[in-house]
Amino acid sequence: MRISNRFLLRQLVTAGLTANALRPLPGMPASVPTFVSGWLATELAPQLLAATVVDAAVHVVRHGVRDRGDVVGLAAAGVSVAGLGAVIAAGRGAQGEVESALESALGPDFRSIGDAARPIPRVPWRQLAFPFRMRRPDVVRVRDLDYSPGGSRFKIDIYHRRDIPANAPVLLQIHGGGWVIGSKDHQGIPLMLEMASRGWVCAAINYPLSPKAVWPAHLIAIKRAVAWLRGNVGRFGGDPGFIAVTGGSAGGHLAAMLALTSGDTSLQPGFEDADTSIQACAPHYGVYDFAGETGIKATRQRVESGLMPMVLGKKAQFPQDYLAASPRAHLREDAPPFFVVHGTSDSFIPVAEAREFVDRLREVSANPVAYAELRGAQHAFDIFPSIRSFRVAQGVADFLDWAHARQKSAVASVDTTGAATGVVS
Repeated sequence: MRISNRFLLRQLVTAGLTANALRPLPGMPASVPTFVSGWLATELAPQLLAATVVDAAVHVVRHGVRDRGDVVGLAAAGVSVAGLGAVIAAGRGAQGEVESALESALGPDFRSIGDAARPIPRVPWRQLAFPFRMRRPDVVRVRDLDYSPGGSRFKIDIYHRRDIPANAPVLLQIHGGGWVIGSKDHQGIPLMLEMASRGWVCAAINYPLSPKAVWPAHLIAIKRAVAWLRGNVGRFGGDPGFIAVTGGSAGGHLAAMLALTSGDTSLQPGFEDADTSIQACAPHYGVYDFAGETGIKATRQRVESGLMPMVLGKKAQFPQDYLAASPRAHLREDAPPFFVVHGTSDSFIPVAEAREFVDRLREVSANPVAYAELRGAQHAFDIFPSIRSFRVAQGVADFLDWAHARQKSAVASVDTTGAATGVVS
């Protein structure tokens, strides 16, 4: 292949990736390749833009502009640079989207409460230049503890600051993967490193996967992990009185279900007396409608796909067994504070599903429900550090700090009132 043709091919591929990042192809069966290419191009847009500029510059310096292939290749490079600039601008907009969501739900002065008052940091460009090197020198990871008998699918990792703060709030991370794949080793790491650096104790778990595991085995295992944390997290400096939960995709679904099924003893066989309540929930791009109640086309397609029988079991009855696994069907007044995050370009889970869930939860819950809709964000945008994921992680961290500070303030108020009135708690 001629040099000019190779250059043209590279630039046309880049232009295609850029176009897909800006406007992903909707629906199945294109959703998987659309997601993979769009996800990487969107969150690695600065690197892709730099590579495009360097490739074009090197080609012109070495070979000049000699034929039509060179001209078209350079034109494609120019289009890609402009498009990637727009992608980067959308990623930078996450700061305003997250801040607006938090101020709208928690009040404009939410940062004045406790640890949420910390200043908003600048984007760490040096860290983002090497996005797959995810570690912090002040954070320690304790790997592969057993939270229940059963092997590798019942393991938990603990992240804590090296100096082990006392009475630290706890964050539980639940991985995604469509309930059939995934691992605690590959998701939620940027947020956990941020929270551990702030003095939290974080826990990432594995759980049984379908089709071997049939619903609600996934959720039961996660509740066992919460019970384990309440009995053991103190060894790592954690406060068992405050456990928040987060997760993405299937992990977002399971995080929401965990937060909305507190006290349901049918989901705690053999450990019915354990406290598995959750004090705050921050699901990312989660599934909230298992039964297609919203009527959203993409949601109905998922409900009617072969995935649902794989997760719920071949004998699952519609709609009752589907509703039993649906966060939308478990809304409750005493739900903990929520911060729901979803991208407008999600190829797997329609953003309309998140909007509708938030609207309904706000109608029912006595606690705040924040919602950040991220323009141009794909599914799994937070897997590694990027401009967008950094800003979202900071915002979620501020929400979690706010929720913890709010609980501490409420407890202090009760203690003060009790002391003033002579009440013994």
